Amino acid sequence: MNVSVDLPPVAPSRQMKGRGSPLYPDEPKTLAELFLQAAEKHDRSDALRYKRNGNWHDISSRELCERIGHVALGLNSLGLKRGDRVAILATNSPEWTIADAACQFAGLLDVPIYPTLAEASVQYVLNDSGARILFIENCSAFERIRGSIKECSSVERFVFFDIEDVDVENAMAFSDLEALGKELASREPGLLNSLITSSKPEDIATIIYTSGTTGEPKGVMLTHTNIISNVFDAGEKYEFSKDDVCLSVLPLCHIFERTGMYLYIINGMAVNYAESIEKIPDNLQEVRPTIFIGVPRIFEKVYARARLKAARSSKFRESVFDWAINIATEFALRSERNEPISRSLAIKHSVADVLVYRKMRDFFGGRLKACITGGAAISDDIYLIFTGAGITIYQGYGLTETSPVITSNNPFTNRLGTVGKPIRNVKVRIAVDGEIEAIGPGVMAGYYNKPQATIDTFTHDGWFRTGDIGRIDEDGFLRITDRKKELFKTSGGKYIAPSHIEQLIRSSKFISQAVLVGDRRKFPAALIVPNFEMLESYANFKGLGTMTAAEYCRHPKIIDLIERQITEQTAGLSQYEKVKRFSLIENEMTIEGGELTPTLKLRRRVVDEKYKSVIDKMYDDAEKEIASS
Repeated sequence: MNVSVDLPPVAPSRQMKGRGSPLYPDEPKTLAELFLQAAEKHDRSDALRYKRNGNWHDISSRELCERIGHVALGLNSLGLKRGDRVAILATNSPEWTIADAACQFAGLLDVPIYPTLAEASVQYVLNDSGARILFIENCSAFERIRGSIKECSSVERFVFFDIEDVDVENAMAFSDLEALGKELASREPGLLNSLITSSKPEDIATIIYTSGTTGEPKGVMLTHTNIISNVFDAGEKYEFSKDDVCLSVLPLCHIFERTGMYLYIINGMAVNYAESIEKIPDNLQEVRPTIFIGVPRIFEKVYARARLKAARSSKFRESVFDWAINIATEFALRSERNEPISRSLAIKHSVADVLVYRKMRDFFGGRLKACITGGAAISDDIYLIFTGAGITIYQGYGLTETSPVITSNNPFTNRLGTVGKPIRNVKVRIAVDGEIEAIGPGVMAGYYNKPQATIDTFTHDGWFRTGDIGRIDEDGFLRITDRKKELFKTSGGKYIAPSHIEQLIRSSKFISQAVLVGDRRKFPAALIVPNFEMLESYANFKGLGTMTAAEYCRHPKIIDLIERQITEQTAGLSQYEKVKRFSLIENEMTIEGGELTPTLKLRRRVVDEKYKSVIDKMYDDAEKEIASS
């Protein structure tokens, strides 16, 4: 490989026909070609849009490519050579996209870092990757990691997107880096083209560190072919066009959003950056996207917000909302099964549309064509509610190691409870133990600095082991049942898949989060974070008065309510799967608290350690009850 670091070779058995083949003569072969081709084909005046100081600003396709080129040359001016690593620690912005693309123009490997990542984890990524440059958002972001930077000997310079009030050695402004590159371009007009054309499809484009749910993070090496193939193979069924508009919400350091960004750009769409998580509702109203990519948690929160608003209005409006949701579910379920819609149901659905569904659609701006979700499983209930309300959701599946999409539902094939069929050029099979295995041009080159981990994650014949358990139905749709490493075994020898049970429990409007425990214990138990806003409405209705979160968690009537909710939501489970004990937790599990990864996956090991005394007490109390009975 044409990089200046020692990278493990890509196993020939994983090489499938992809970019560069005569089947795809018009598709770009590198990410630099993707940006240049998009600018030539679409030449938008508003290719990228961002909001600052209360106003939206546009960056044209040509300006975008010009700025990318200048930053690429600026990095070259600083002495960076092909194969060097450059880290990016920032929230979504045009500068993030420009920095990423500039690395691809210059033949560098960029290393995206989640802006919420713990300081020790940032230090690990910088040291393991050997990044020479760190793009960073602002002074506040730098101060958060300042203590660990002195232990990162490879980092030579910090490039700030916003450098106001920065007092940092070896710091420079992003605008100054652009100016440096612009000056070099005038002296050596052919240099940029030389850098771009020297990149090869098989070169490593990026190293993305996994969340580390089960241990030390691993740097996933993705080539230009990996990413480009996924952009086109995953997007071929969606028929995006220059008339579509999107709002970038998920972190660009997540390969899901980043692949989406490349898909937007190559299709000539207007890309709008959300200002922040808090501003998403406002930005949705301003942008009114036609395409929205999000994780299931976003849809869960939208639904919870709508339900809470109805509950706070009046008991009558809450009843109307619940009625409308039941109609949406029935309507969507019948549609999914290709069953006839009765006249009575159609009339009810039309009434519910006026009273409830339109408001849900208006939350997203009112002109959505499709929502695409991944990263975790979306519950059947949430899927049916949104689909029945006229908000189409397509669920896909993949991992960072697969660039990321392996399977996806789409406008032509969409099935409830599945993550779709394999995308073009990808094959999926189920191992004897139920693990999902995949092969295709999007599968990674390997883990950076971890040759044994790379070997271990592939089968002897070159298929990637996903670590997920699933099955393929008679029509070729993939169903995910659980994470292989998250399955636990009770002391009675029964295997339990926790995520499915947690999803059922979270279906209750009074429950925000649920974590199942019970590995090598006699029965499963649960840690429950209540939906305190819904509990407040319930307490007011029942005349219980205002309480703190801790008081809610101790109140007998609240405990009884949650117990009834768990029993109701898990009624269809086998007896050995049912929750026998639970504890209410007053603090939500968060990224900052360490219980969730930046992609909102649960770190079970962290939860087990953090709540060990609570968990032990649940089982100790159960033993005492048994002994005294």
